[in-house]
This record gives sequence, C-alpha cells and structure tokens, in this order.
Amino acid sequence: MVRFPPPRDPFDAPMRVEADIRGVQVTQGEVPEHLDGTFYRCVADRQWPSYVENDLELFNGDGMIISFRFRKGRVDFKSRYVRTPRFVAEQEAGRALFGAYRNPFDDDPSVAGLSRGLGNTNVFFHGGRLYATKEDSPPILLDPDTLEAIGEYDFEGSLTSRTATAHPKFDPVTGEMVFFGYEAKGPGTPDIAYYEADASGRLIHETWIEAPYTSMVHDWAVTQNFVVFPIIPLRSDIEWVKKGEPYFQWDPDEDVYLGVLPRKGSAKDLRWYKGSNRFASHIMGAYDDGRYIHIDTPVGATNYFPWFPDLTGAPYDPVRSKGYLSRWTIDTLGEGRGFTETRLSGLPGEFPRMDDRQETLPYSWGLMLLTDVPGRTAPGGGFRWLSGIDLETGRQQIYYPGDHRTLGEGIFVPAAPDAPPGVGYVLVVVARRAEMRSDLVILDSRHLDGEPVCTLSLPMRVRMGVHGNWVSAAELATRTA
Repeated sequence: MVRFPPPRDPFDAPMRVEADIRGVQVTQGEVPEHLDGTFYRCVADRQWPSYVENDLELFNGDGMIISFRFRKGRVDFKSRYVRTPRFVAEQEAGRALFGAYRNPFDDDPSVAGLSRGLGNTNVFFHGGRLYATKEDSPPILLDPDTLEAIGEYDFEGSLTSRTATAHPKFDPVTGEMVFFGYEAKGPGTPDIAYYEADASGRLIHETWIEAPYTSMVHDWAVTQNFVVFPIIPLRSDIEWVKKGEPYFQWDPDEDVYLGVLPRKGSAKDLRWYKGSNRFASHIMGAYDDGRYIHIDTPVGATNYFPWFPDLTGAPYDPVRSKGYLSRWTIDTLGEGRGFTETRLSGLPGEFPRMDDRQETLPYSWGLMLLTDVPGRTAPGGGFRWLSGIDLETGRQQIYYPGDHRTLGEGIFVPAAPDAPPGVGYVLVVVARRAEMRSDLVILDSRHLDGEPVCTLSLPMRVRMGVHGNWVSAAELATRTA
C-alpha cells in the first residue's frame, strides 16, 4: 500500500504528477514578447514513500525538473521526473529502495553499488548540454525540450571525482564552467576535486586538495583569479552514518576555513584562511582585484538547518541561525591567515542571486529571499519577501506577494543580451498556499516594490524546490546533447 506520512502543511504533500500546460494563463499584465528562452527549476517530489522515519524530503526526494518556455508572449509549462538510475530502480520495484539521506548502509541490498544521485538540487546549461545535479553524485544530462534523462555524465570519462557540485560558476569572459566535487573519494572523505571545463564542456583542468575536516561544501566562490572553498562546521563522519545518525551535524567548537587556490592552480598553491565558528551556505557573488578577494554571502551565528542536530545536544536556535548578507574579504598578499567580515544588510534571508553575466566580476546588485522584515508582519512562515539590494548604496527594494504565500528562489533575466547589469526581469514562483496552487510572477528588476509586470497562474501547486536558471533561446540553439 502506498501511504505517505501526513505533511505539516497540505501544500507540501507529494504531487507525483508530470504535467504539460500549453499556454499558461495570464491573470495580470502581459508577458514581455521579447523574452525568448526557458526558466528551468529543480523541485523534490518523492515517487514512493520513504521507509525511513522523518526522512529529509527536500534533500532526499526524487528530482523533478519544471520548465517555463517563453516564446512570443506565450509561456508553456512542463514537469518531468529526473529518471536517474535510482528513480528507475524504484519505479520498477514499485517501492522505495534507498534509505536515509546520504546513507548507503540503509539501502535495500538489491541496489548495492547503484548511484544514489537524485538530480534534485540545480539545473543549468553549458556547452550545449542541460545538467540536473545533486552534489553527492555525477550530473545527469537532460533533453532541454522534453526534459527526458539522457543519463549520468562523466565528461567523456574525464570526471575522476565521485561527486560534482550543484553550484558550478560560469566565467563570462572565457565561457568556462568552473566546478568541484567534495567527498570526492566517497562518503565521509575530506577530498575535494577542482575542475575547469572550456566553453564546449571539455575538462581542461583538474586539481585535488584535502579539507581540514569533512563538511558540507554546498556553494563556493570563483573570481577571475581565484577559487575559494568554504569549509563550514556542518560536519560529517562516516561512523555517524553507519550508526544511523544524521549525515551532517553542527560542530559549534570548530573553526571556519577558506581554502584559496589560484585559478587552474595545483595543491601546492593552496592557502587556508581561518575564522571563528559561524554558518554560511550560498554565495551571492565574488570578485578580486588581484590582491583582495571579496565574497558576499548570508552569514549566521550558528547552523541554519533545523534538521541537522548540534553535536553538543544544544537545541536549534531560530534567532542566531538567521543569515545576514555579509562580505568576507581575504588579503591574498598579506601575512595573516584570517579574513574580515562586514555586514551588508540588516534583513535576514537566504538564496542570494545576481546578474549571472557578472559572475566572477565586480558587481553591485543582487537578490535575496527574506524571512523577516522589521516593522512588517506576514501570516505564515518561510520566505515571504524578495529583496533586491544595491550594494553600493545599501538601498533595498522589497516585493511582498501577499498573505499566506511563500516564494522560491528569484532568477534574474536580462532585458536584452546587452542590457546594463541588473536591468531586466526577476522570475519567481509564488506558492499560494491557501489556494493550493502556484503562480509564476515576472517583476521589473529595477522596481521590485512596484506592481508585477505579469502574473501567470497555474491550476496546480508546484512543489518546494531549491535552484534553477534561465537559458536563452540563443543558448538552447547550441545544444549538442
């Protein structure tokens, strides 16, 4: 019998639906006719109920890709499961075969050695290929039009790491994709493999390093001259996993380390910079001037994720866990081995994004979802506001979608290929929880606090998700797989 545990909120119950909607209904404004491309987004949606109590569905749910195809003022919607080896095995069995999040010791013996990848974290396009990724496994290639899975991809046999990040960075100057894999030799290992792929997707650089301890290295920083690996004390130990404990646990007594390598450098060039205990995950942007590296990220005093326990047994602290956009600065030519931190915003939030055309370069504008805005109240929980911030002036514009609504990650789309930085649109999926359905809202990036440019209303809800990206029609025309 298929029986899922009751969700805390009915909106978050499994959907288990693959859908096609030709011509999503426009309920406010008009779709800009010149927008031509596809907004891809990852969501997690379990195919079968887990046999693990209190399993982490957002992290351990089957990947599903949703797409909004923009063309001549019309938007078509599509959703498809990522048919990973794991998905196919469970589909054939008609039940869950894989156990707790990242714990292969919990798996059914029939799937021993099979890839546990889910493709549920990010979806992006490079070198003519559409990738779906989860950071504990190789990426999955997808057909950009049908969203059907082509298969796991090892870069034509060149990927030696067992894992690949869900947060590659794309150099707008060279067209290169810069990425890495942590726990690169397998669960619990401190090894990190660093790669660069040319504009066609061919691997052109590989370097292996070892972190001070094993931890979740979810995102990282890439500039024109450096790459930086943030080692945050959300730690892992294979012995915990074997005993059935949570894969990651917060260590309040461990320091933060930033590993700095020159672009295309080797392990002998690695330098570690150390700071006091704190939490950070996603990077808004990073750049350098040849000496100083600047990294912008939401920083909290302690662990942000309530489902990963504290090693000391301390309860989750919802106040100290809030992240505030801050700038870490590293002096690569100085004698010190520390880094400074400057707060850039007084509003707590997460999921920062920028104009991706400025990745690795100096920039002055970004986006971030907010959980709180002083002086404003909003029914419900989660991310209820979206902020656009001018990093030069500190001015923030805030979009509020309405009561009992929550927001997914905002994505910037330039008004034109040659539009000035930060000039264009912001696409955001809005969960209208009281109505059990979702909208795709298009905002003017320069006037986030104004009326939306357009609202497209889906007759169904879209599952909670993590990351996504906009791919222009011109990029899609270069597809090779």
